[in-house]
Amino acid sequence: MSIGNSPEDERPFEDPSEEAPFSIGRALQQARIAAGLTVGDVSTATRVRIVIIHAIEADDFAPCGGDVYARGHIRTLARAVHLDPAPLIERYDATHGGRPAPTPAAPLFEAERIRPERRGPNWTAAMVAAIVAVVGFVGFTAFKGGDDGASKEQVAEGTPSTGKTASPTPKTDKSADKTPEPSDSAIAAAPQDKVTVQVSATDGRSWISAKDHNGRLIFDGFLKQGDSKTFQDSEKINLILGDAGAIDLFVNGKKLNDDFQPGAVERLTYTKGDPQVG
Repeated sequence: MSIGNSPEDERPFEDPSEEAPFSIGRALQQARIAAGLTVGDVSTATRVRIVIIHAIEADDFAPCGGDVYARGHIRTLARAVHLDPAPLIERYDATHGGRPAPTPAAPLFEAERIRPERRGPNWTAAMVAAIVAVVGFVGFTAFKGGDDGASKEQVAEGTPSTGKTASPTPKTDKSADKTPEPSDSAIAAAPQDKVTVQVSATDGRSWISAKDHNGRLIFDGFLKQGDSKTFQDSEKINLILGDAGAIDLFVNGKKLNDDFQPGAVERLTYTKGDPQVG
């Protein structure tokens, strides 16, 4: 009876020390889970569709529609989950052929080729200009001579010639009174029986979501820099700030001195007894 090797002995040796290749999707997924966010939360905060987020977390970038859009989605999702997007973009470029090469500048001889040819002086135009200048000078001399004759006749008749022209009466320009704009902290007194929250995008653009105490959506959209929104409810206001660092909050007539970081996603609730984070 011959003794041979079993099929299990012929399997290739696997080194357990080898690390799995760096995965953009796995890094984004782990950062999202660590931040306590669902795919729906990230989609709401970034406006990236849920199906695209799932595809990117599975390292499938085909639904993005091209390398430019894929890089933009990776950068947006990384910021939403508090992750540095630079290593992810470098990894994407390394695995997808890198960034497109810039368009080469046109050769120098092409610019020389389209340069207009120099022409000699246009003597005809110069002669026409000289003739016009002579005619104009003669006409001006004759007109000035007529004015001098009229002045002499006035002196002979005894009419004094002062040689001065009456100065026009100065007009007083009255600028319209302008009503000074109120400062950021000067807002109307809030009613005592309601909770009033004013959201102002002072340092940049941010996505905002606001709901009342029944969970009904009051507002869902972006505020551009300089825009503001005011929300009121009888009991409480629930907020989600997509970029809390760009927002100033006024609760029941008082400005909050928050320390939100740029790009941070914050979930806040305010009631009639605030200002204080609920």
